[in-house]
Amino acid sequence: MKTDQVVLRGTDRNKVVVDGEFRRGNGITVTGAQSVVENLTVRNHLVNGVLFTGVTDTQLQARGAGGAGYDPLDTAKFPPLKGFRASYVTAYNNALYGIYAFDAREGVIEHSYASGHADSGIYVGQCRPCSTVVRHNSVEHNAVGLEVTNASESLHLLGNTVHGNRVGMTLNSNDLEALGPQHTAVVVGNRVTDNNDGAGPEQAEGGYGIGIGVGGGSRNTFARNLVTGNRAAGFLLQDVQGYPVRDNTVHGNRVRGNGVDLVLGAAGAGGNCFAGNAERTVSPGRTAGTARCGSGGYALAGGGRAAEVVAPPGVSFRRVLPPPAQPQRPGTADSAPVPAKGLPGTVRVQDFPLPG
Repeated sequence: MKTDQVVLRGTDRNKVVVDGEFRRGNGITVTGAQSVVENLTVRNHLVNGVLFTGVTDTQLQARGAGGAGYDPLDTAKFPPLKGFRASYVTAYNNALYGIYAFDAREGVIEHSYASGHADSGIYVGQCRPCSTVVRHNSVEHNAVGLEVTNASESLHLLGNTVHGNRVGMTLNSNDLEALGPQHTAVVVGNRVTDNNDGAGPEQAEGGYGIGIGVGGGSRNTFARNLVTGNRAAGFLLQDVQGYPVRDNTVHGNRVRGNGVDLVLGAAGAGGNCFAGNAERTVSPGRTAGTARCGSGGYALAGGGRAAEVVAPPGVSFRRVLPPPAQPQRPGTADSAPVPAKGLPGTVRVQDFPLPG
């Protein structure tokens, strides 16, 4: 029986451990509305660490709840989970995703850590409107640090540290999940650095050395992000699976010291705007800006390429080194539980500056 408003809290984030021992599938599966997982560690599972989902079919959950290998889920049969929160969770060395919100809305993922995942550390997929905030998390040594697929509208990725993955952050559209194409996410104040990891699992599509990738996403906003040290590209925007990348705004970021700072690999410009990013290298060259770009804005012609890099072989998710101890949830272990009601609340994008 499904129960709503469950708060699952560890008394010690680093000592309360849900260990799959590389034998069990999902660590914690949440299908009850307005439920919370906080202040604990989940590791060594053969599918996901923590899964928030409206998918109640246990066979589908065992396969990951969303993604490749089956047709897009029927959103009428499996209405989204409404209300979820992950706070101060450590997820490492799970086969696919660390913290995975799929077919779920009205949530927050915050102050959490994820490493050693062969898909992504934190994932938000198949929601519209998502009404979800992903903030103040740290992801490293993953194939992809932070991933969004077919997740659109009222989705904010704020103040995260995305460092030392093979690919830092991706916003994707595809036909493996419902609700494509992806659009209108807000990505602000994130630190996306040195995503050239040789000590984590390989990315399934071979991606490596990319800071922020947009595959077929549209009308997304990227502002005040620090994107540096990514050997192939800082930003890489490209069409995928018949979904054009268009009308994205990349402004006021600091994008320097990457293989190529800004790359538009799409067949055409698609209305994407670039302005004030402190970039030094772009591919292909700049073209005239549009009215939507504003003063100093410009477009790229399309057909650009990232720098060529040789990706080192990845390692098994089982072999990624465990992380150091992570900060505890504030407050006492017996403080009153707070269910995930009314989330994400007021989102103050202005509180997330460009990282130093």
